[in-house]
Amino acid sequence: MNTRELFFWVMLASAAVIMAFILLPMIQLLTAPSLPMLQKTIRDPDVLRSLWLSIYTSGCAALISFTLGTPLAYLLARTRFRGKGLIESVIDLPIVIPHPVVGIAILSVAGRNHWIGQILSALGIRIMGSVTGIVTVLTFVGLPFYINAAKEGFESVPVRLEKVSRSLGASMLSTFFRITFPLAGRSVLVGAIMCLARAVSEFGAVVIVAYHPMIAPVMIYERFEAFGLKYSQPVAFWLVFLCLVLFFVLRMLTLYRKKGG
Repeated sequence: MNTRELFFWVMLASAAVIMAFILLPMIQLLTAPSLPMLQKTIRDPDVLRSLWLSIYTSGCAALISFTLGTPLAYLLARTRFRGKGLIESVIDLPIVIPHPVVGIAILSVAGRNHWIGQILSALGIRIMGSVTGIVTVLTFVGLPFYINAAKEGFESVPVRLEKVSRSLGASMLSTFFRITFPLAGRSVLVGAIMCLARAVSEFGAVVIVAYHPMIAPVMIYERFEAFGLKYSQPVAFWLVFLCLVLFFVLRMLTLYRKKGG
């Protein structure tokens, strides 16, 4: 056996270990709950409410990230200016901050002792223990994933195409929506998927800001603490199942756009 063949088998063994490391716990999670338990769980109004709230708030976070993050992603992709590296570092900051710290930081700004919190209170906007608070947290943790993916997509679009469009009399806004955005659409969609995936899996920050109303990860934790593994697994099964269905549909859309492009 030569060195090249040995290296091939090392790579193959490494791939097998990683696949087993990822798949075995997931397979066990999906196969451990009995069918009657799964049926009973999915009929539970509290479970249905928490699952829906998880998908709804994560979708809101992805939509907000798309709306606010797209202009910034384009700006970072197309311009060079002093302090750009600092801005990119700030955008990535939510990725490295411990999850409970995110929740504490948001409450520090939205609390009554901060002027922003006082303004929100005067407007009747409540962050602590509210759906608004959950969406705020999920947007905070998911935004970097969207901006980074969208930025890479805009960078992949040749600048000369935009210059040709502008030379033909198109405005900057028209050029963006007719040329740049469609060509970067796949990366934008991937960014939205990544943002949604990150948001729907968040627990640590949400449990600080809004234990109630209860999203699915918080309910899974509560049932595990109160009743053990047996009663938390069915809820986890349905959350994973819904996520897989959602992400499968979104991935199919991504592949469709890639083939169409």
